Amino acid sequence: MPDRDLLRRLIADGLVRVDGESLRTTRRWQAAMARATYRLVRGGGDGGDGGDLRLPIALALVELYREQLDDEAIAEAVGAMLPVEEAELERGLH
Repeated sequence: MPDRDLLRRLIADGLVRVDGESLRTTRRWQAAMARATYRLVRGGGDGGDGGDLRLPIALALVELYREQLDDEAIAEAVGAMLPVEEAELERGLH
């Protein structure tokens, strides 16, 4: 489970929402992920590293937070967003 303060920030910033007992991504987050994935694919990648979501998540967070977060905070946010994004993808497959 991500740090509560970090989770509160992600919710306040409109990237994550609470749906019952689950954390869900928002349209704002989904759009940032789409842009990040597009940039990776356009650059000759596959949208990640063999299915590793950390790279597009990191690119999306850097885009959204730019100079607001340092490298350590971005890394923590990637760790917080990874299980939320994985759960969303899993929901989409069923």
